[in-house]
Amino acid sequence: MAAVPPSAPGRWDFIPQRYREKLRERGASITLTVLAHLLLAWLLFHLAPKLIEPEKSSSLNSFSVSPSDQDAGAPVPETRTVTRKPAAAGGSKAPVTPKQPVTPKPPTEKQADQSAPTPWQWGDKSLFDAGDIAAMPKGSGKGVGSSDGDDRGQDSASAYGPGEGPGGQRLYNAEWYPRRPTNAELNGYLRSAPPPGSWALIACQTIPDYRVENCRTLGESPVGSGLGRAMREAAWQFRVRAPRIGGKVMVGEWVRIRIDFTGPGGGD
Repeated sequence: MAAVPPSAPGRWDFIPQRYREKLRERGASITLTVLAHLLLAWLLFHLAPKLIEPEKSSSLNSFSVSPSDQDAGAPVPETRTVTRKPAAAGGSKAPVTPKQPVTPKPPTEKQADQSAPTPWQWGDKSLFDAGDIAAMPKGSGKGVGSSDGDDRGQDSASAYGPGEGPGGQRLYNAEWYPRRPTNAELNGYLRSAPPPGSWALIACQTIPDYRVENCRTLGESPVGSGLGRAMREAAWQFRVRAPRIGGKVMVGEWVRIRIDFTGPGGGD
């Protein structure tokens, strides 16, 4: 019996026999799976939206204008004819007139104002003389305006002009009612016995029941003695008549109250 020669080696002989049988059984499914993955990758690459658009390259188009095109469409420039003046005889240039230098005008001086100063300017001595408190006459007890004991007396006279009181109020001389304050009413507010001839001047606003309030110090002598402050504190006891204007009692107007100390420890 003749011997069977061995078969020629195949290209799959390097794979063991047991694996080759499995490849034959699953080869079709593996091939289909690989193809499906390749197809899915192709779809994702070609159908996916573009998140970043590629930059468009800006190209510069250059062109040239031929002489024929330029002559056909371009406007013809105007030709300006320059006429030169003939030169002077002898070949010399025409004389040039020199410019005259501009002479600056001197500044005009303002004339001084020689009008008389108004009485409201500083330096008017009459204003200071009118405001001298020390030169004012001393009160006589009834004030400048007279009274017959009731509210039907004559109009009260103003002590100062309009606007001389606190807040621009007009001041009137005070009329005591029914009497001036006693020494006992004033001594409780004095720090020490005032010297003879001293005085205090205050301005107060009248209120009903012949009373005053909102007192302000206008002056005192000696200056710094505190007499004005003491009289402002004692003013709640003062009783004065309200000013009368046109026969009408004006409660709420301001009055001037002056206290003169003629003797030691007392007021007048």
